[in-house]
Amino acid sequence: MRDPRNARLADVIVRHSTQLKAGEAVLIEAFDVADGLVLDLVEAVQRAEGVPIVALRDNAVNRALIAGGGEAQFRLQSEIELFQMQKVQAYVGLRGAGNSSELSDVPSDRMGMYSRLVARPVQLDYRVNHTRWVVLRYPTPSMAQMANMSTEQFEDLFYRVCTLDYARMGEAMRPLVARMERTDRVRILSPGTDLRFSIRGIGVVPCEGRRNLPDGECFTAPVRDSIEGTISYNTPSLYLGTTFENISFTFERGRIVRASGSPQDRLDAMLNTDEGARSIGEFSLGFNPYITTPMKDTLFDEKIAGSLHLTPGQAYTTADNGNRSQVHWDLVLIQRPEFGGGEIWFDDQRIRKDGRFVTPDLEGLNPENLM
Repeated sequence: MRDPRNARLADVIVRHSTQLKAGEAVLIEAFDVADGLVLDLVEAVQRAEGVPIVALRDNAVNRALIAGGGEAQFRLQSEIELFQMQKVQAYVGLRGAGNSSELSDVPSDRMGMYSRLVARPVQLDYRVNHTRWVVLRYPTPSMAQMANMSTEQFEDLFYRVCTLDYARMGEAMRPLVARMERTDRVRILSPGTDLRFSIRGIGVVPCEGRRNLPDGECFTAPVRDSIEGTISYNTPSLYLGTTFENISFTFERGRIVRASGSPQDRLDAMLNTDEGARSIGEFSLGFNPYITTPMKDTLFDEKIAGSLHLTPGQAYTTADNGNRSQVHWDLVLIQRPEFGGGEIWFDDQRIRKDGRFVTPDLEGLNPENLM
């Protein structure tokens, strides 16, 4: 039996997130999901008189392809996937996960080659910059387990956060966008963190359901060589199949000069992927009122109420500081009191304390005003 909540979510994706127009094509790329929301998405696209193209992926198969693949395979795969992406105007990435750590034992050199030859040209360079795209998860028992919830409890959370009133959130974000656009100096203070950088002249992008579901962040990027100091993240990160914890970076003139975390060898390998992996490509504030605790899923964790993320690697062209990398790794620091607290300062004014916005123009983004 099909879940009626999927039909509502599919409508949000087609009409709000991708704003699909009649005659336009959309690629629905579904990982470990072959029914449910995929079927509702196909029907929603057809009702909008669009053209649905479906690619079903399996993470266990992806693991085998990457672990045993070589340059010839990856170049051909990239050519085929890029051709497909260039034929559509919109993209929906639907990520299920039977095992979220499926890629954890793929050798780092193979993963690096795959990222360089396939993921970067198809996803980071073309899809991000040339389609109207949205990426979301699909609720699975594996995800519920990572969130320390029952499957039913997690499904309720998932549909609540993915179908909230994003138009209302968009209105509440306008003052934050204006404030970030006129800000030069940013300072972040938290336990183990004292970081300073400039965002002057970099674009600002509000995120209210048109790129991710769930959503609820506003991002820019630091002036690349301006970052000085140390940041200690307090949220575990599952990235390319490996769980990283207790990560701390020290910056000098915009580059990570010291890094600690677990597992240290994987962390070092990630930062040595290429020249841009040791510089930052994104700075963002998260404020989704329904997402309050980490669950080792970036699409959720980077939106946690009272959080920020500072991202080693590739910058988005919509908020571009010029950094280029195969890596784009959203690492999260939560500043609510139960996670140690903290402050964010824009120029000489504190705009957030212990995860709550404290200036009158930004109070609309506090949880009670978005629910």
